[in-house]
Amino acid sequence: MRMRRWVALLALGAIPGAVISDRAAEASSHREAPFVSKNPKVDGTDFYMFRSYETGRDGFVTLIANYLPLQDAYGGPNYFSLDPDALYEIHVDNNGDSVEDITFQFQFKNTLGNGGNGAALDIGTGANKKSVAVPLVNIGPLTSDDVSKLNMNETYSVNVVRGPRRGAAGQPLTNVAGGSSTFTKPLDNLGNKTFADYNDYAKSYLYGVNIPGCPTAGKMFVGQRAESFAVNLGPIFDLVNAPAGVITNGTNETNRNLVPNPIGKKNVTTLALEVPISCLTTETDKPIIGGWTSASVRQARVINPQGHYGTAAREGGAWAQVSRLGMPLVNEVVIGLKDKDLWNVSEPKDDKQFADYVTNPTLPALIEILFPAAKAPTVFPRADLVAAFLTGVPGVNANGSTAEYQRLNTALPVTPAGSQNSLGAALCFVDGTSQIKDLNTKNAGCDPAGFPNGRRPGDDVVDITLRVAMGYLFTKDGDAPARNIAFTDAVLQKDTQFDATFPYLKPPVQGANGNGT
Repeated sequence: MRMRRWVALLALGAIPGAVISDRAAEASSHREAPFVSKNPKVDGTDFYMFRSYETGRDGFVTLIANYLPLQDAYGGPNYFSLDPDALYEIHVDNNGDSVEDITFQFQFKNTLGNGGNGAALDIGTGANKKSVAVPLVNIGPLTSDDVSKLNMNETYSVNVVRGPRRGAAGQPLTNVAGGSSTFTKPLDNLGNKTFADYNDYAKSYLYGVNIPGCPTAGKMFVGQRAESFAVNLGPIFDLVNAPAGVITNGTNETNRNLVPNPIGKKNVTTLALEVPISCLTTETDKPIIGGWTSASVRQARVINPQGHYGTAAREGGAWAQVSRLGMPLVNEVVIGLKDKDLWNVSEPKDDKQFADYVTNPTLPALIEILFPAAKAPTVFPRADLVAAFLTGVPGVNANGSTAEYQRLNTALPVTPAGSQNSLGAALCFVDGTSQIKDLNTKNAGCDPAGFPNGRRPGDDVVDITLRVAMGYLFTKDGDAPARNIAFTDAVLQKDTQFDATFPYLKPPVQGANGNGT
């Protein structure tokens, strides 16, 4: 069959044996949903949205979307390029209607070296000499000044769409230096023989970018970073396999730092943008924005029985969302197993269908089953969780919408690096006369610039979520008997674990260090 007809039939889904993709049931966030293991390249792991706290940059918002979880640094020979057949997106709602008003769309392209033929070596002599393609992504050391030994080049483009994400064509972001709309992603950190100084190499791919509609340039970085999430991953999902005296004793930083981060030696792929606040908000009296990420693929896929590099399959049809991430931990510990895939293909405007998971959550009941002394809250519906996850907190970041995504009040001042409280805005609430705690920004430890007012890398969202789920925001022990227990997963997250400058996340763990390990 000729290629043109093959592709045309693909678009119609008409080839016998063609697969009308079931990838529309895929999932996101550290493999928490049933179908995600089939395509981890579109698995969104974490989303951060915060007012930039790099010195002199507080007029900007940083948006960070991480994908492709649990990357082993030694994961050669192919390592961790993103999917050129996928669409990666960061969405912003700036008028409180739960629908995106601004979308940044990332698309990737992978190209072999040597003019698309791949790097090759001459093997043999005389009449027996042949030029043979090499199996590796590089054939020698790489530096910020010399990438001639690179055998696989990953580039990307970014469009900004204003209005519904599929409603109009996007306008490209361009490089401040030279005006190109094509950007290059650095190769993953293979090890110190390939990279004598990986950090210096990766920094050369940090771009100043012109964003259509914005009078001030922003910044962008796309590349591998060290895993930025901290969680006691194994014990948590093994029926919270830890002594009660550990998980209920997070009264200080020492107790919250008893276990090294089990995923601390993994990497992720980061899509980071720094955008002027004025380009994300509509009016000065409406400073609150909502944000979330997604990944989409084409609806149909056909496997090429004679596939080569870049042509092993052909995909066609409309974009279908397969991954979604707003607030952390929602799909892991809030959404029921039967609906995890459905949640990933849905949009925030349709979140009413998942309301029961927030108003009548199962996580507190499961914790009580596992630790009978830790009694779950007894008041339903859970208005405290609705505020934290679905509407925003009145007086902080409520924006009139009811949907699951992050909300950031861009009018609140930043907290400098080194001074942030990893329990974030959760400590801004005190016992009052009502059923739910009152907001008091003068409360000891209060840091209103932190989660759930957006999310910074150093916010310990696991500890915050555990405490809020068990009733921290209630005022009466009768409503929430465990409300004053300092729940923790014993893995500490704090701002000093990250850089104080864009893109904030640390350089990736290297694949080899020269001593055989």
